[in-house]
Amino acid sequence: MTVQDLDTPALLIDLDIMERNLARVGDYARQHNLRLRPHTKTHKIPALGRQQLALGAVGLTVAKVSEAEVMLETGTPDLLVAYPTFGAAKLARLVEVARQTKVTMSLDSLEVARPLSAAAQAAGVSIGVLAEIDVGLGRVGVDPAAPLLELVRGVEQLPGLTFEGLAFYPGQIKKMDGEGIAEITKVNERLAGALDLMARHSVACGVVSAGSTPTWMHTHEMTGVNEMRPGTYIFNDRNTVASGACGWEDCAVSILTTVVSTARPQQMILDGGSKTFSSDRLGDPKDVTFGKIVEEPAARFHKMNEEHGFVDLSAASRSFAVGERVRVIPNHVCVAVNLHERVYGMRGETVEAVWTVAGRGKLQ
Repeated sequence: MTVQDLDTPALLIDLDIMERNLARVGDYARQHNLRLRPHTKTHKIPALGRQQLALGAVGLTVAKVSEAEVMLETGTPDLLVAYPTFGAAKLARLVEVARQTKVTMSLDSLEVARPLSAAAQAAGVSIGVLAEIDVGLGRVGVDPAAPLLELVRGVEQLPGLTFEGLAFYPGQIKKMDGEGIAEITKVNERLAGALDLMARHSVACGVVSAGSTPTWMHTHEMTGVNEMRPGTYIFNDRNTVASGACGWEDCAVSILTTVVSTARPQQMILDGGSKTFSSDRLGDPKDVTFGKIVEEPAARFHKMNEEHGFVDLSAASRSFAVGERVRVIPNHVCVAVNLHERVYGMRGETVEAVWTVAGRGKLQ
């Protein structure tokens, strides 16, 4: 089967580029003696999780229990749930996962840790804990000072839990320019303070885990970090290019679409909209566009309805006809993958793999 045999819209992965991305990050992790525990939220496909493990990942990262259940299929020896998981139904399922592989959770409160402890103890399993600290994003994570020590001391007293170290997400760093480098300095100050606090109170931090594709090449510069959790790097996308973490030649993903209307001058309509690409914008709020048209970079994909993609061709060097196919590199691949039932792995124009997105819609 070739790409031209596929119905549209279809999410394509260039296997040569994907494999190069996987090898590059794996080599970096080995070179800098970093554990690689990649986040599978980007691909949601067990076959690709197995490939990451085969290339040296020590385990996999997920956000939700349902994703953990899916990734058990990979045979991973280690699963990090990088999300404070709360609720009896979720915890009952999580301890069943913990019967089958090592499970660690990053959390930032004893309100989450206590029921986790109770569920683990009742099931007769042990679950690792990473204390999540806030290094500047302001999303989740405790202040890396007295609140951190209080959290760690509380976790150490809870049966069924084992304190393993610290986790953080430097998501406020969107671009590795001068401002981004300065922000890493601030992150390092917070990390140094947290690790000094732990050392002064004789708390061992076996793992210091960082997650972020835009900053992955700078992980070794982060104070005390010995684990990295990038996710988007496997495919990359338009936002990753904008961050400076990759070039266009490193984008393995594109979404194949068909031109279905050219009725209005200097405009074409694609057979994919917000249900195909998602409505995520670039990090630059002034650039309200939803992807790069590979065949005509000057075309502007500026508007979407659910099933319609509006492309302004006023600056384009060519026109398009109804029935032509164009590929679009999406702004945010993680959300786009979650909208598709299947993903097609291609080498050249030959489709070599068809993967079901097994983690699609796994929100609980």
